[in-house]
Amino acid sequence: MATAKLKEKKPRQLTVEEYLEAERESPERHEFIDGQIYQMAGESGRHGDVSVNITREISLQLKGKECRARSKDTKIKSGGFSQRKTNSTKGMFSYPDLVVICGEPEYHDKFKDIVLNPQVIVEVLSDSTEVFDRNAKFTRYRMFNQTLTDYILVSQDKPMVEHFIRQDDNNWNLNIYLGLDKTLEVESIECSLRLSEIYDRIKFSKETHQLLREIADLQK
Repeated sequence: MATAKLKEKKPRQLTVEEYLEAERESPERHEFIDGQIYQMAGESGRHGDVSVNITREISLQLKGKECRARSKDTKIKSGGFSQRKTNSTKGMFSYPDLVVICGEPEYHDKFKDIVLNPQVIVEVLSDSTEVFDRNAKFTRYRMFNQTLTDYILVSQDKPMVEHFIRQDDNNWNLNIYLGLDKTLEVESIECSLRLSEIYDRIKFSKETHQLLREIADLQK
């Protein structure tokens, strides 16, 4: 998630329509979760570099294909689909760091700024939002976005990517890639992501390098 911190913007619950009306006029981005509004704070330089690297690599590989990549300002709707009333407070509207849509985008309404059919979602983890990205947010994505086939979590402090893949029985498998020599295959969109490219220009701590050396020694 492209935030340093989630901040509750208003104490009272807002309806979906109230949120969307305010959000479309706001210069800042906010996420919506069952009536609660959370302001998205600015991203760190490291977060920005990793996000751009991933967007670049995936966008280049999708050129000429039926899938497209969108980042930062694309909202995804998760849940609340059975609530047709305009005063509903149910559902989640979120801003993934990167979303891949295959085929024609499907939208929530005439404004065409809220996507309903994500296929791949990528979140670059931040300390303050990691628990939410792993748990509550992923639960809503996998339960309510049936087009979603891949959920990818990217660490900032070490070269590690966690790739959740939907199976035919709707369970999810997890593949973990650790080390700049690793390559992630996203078969659903025919993309291959080298961690050395994802972490281009990123400098890691001595502790991280020591950890990687220890893991490499174990694998010899």
